[in-house]
Amino acid sequence: MDILHNLINNINLLLNITGALIIIWGVVIALIEFLKKEIGNRDKTMQVNEAIRIRLGGYLVLALEFFIAGDIIKTIITPTWESLGMLGTIVVIRTVLSYFLTMDLKKI
Repeated sequence: MDILHNLINNINLLLNITGALIIIWGVVIALIEFLKKEIGNRDKTMQVNEAIRIRLGGYLVLALEFFIAGDIIKTIITPTWESLGMLGTIVVIRTVLSYFLTMDLKKI
């Protein structure tokens, strides 16, 4: 049983690290694109900013999905009512964030 708990904890950690790396990667790409725009041609600044924002939003939505998966897997090893309530709250908050980010991305 301890092996299963360690495996699930490692999977949870891997999913959370993956989510964090996706966010970091998205921020780095957005920052590079922003700096290129600022240093280079300033034509159509609003359009370029919007494109950068949309791309970063896509990375954030993807990372949120990894975080939700990690939370769900973590709850497998500690299925108390308190942990289920915490999971439900976290999933609702992250799902709402994901929904609004996705809706914002679809507007464009």
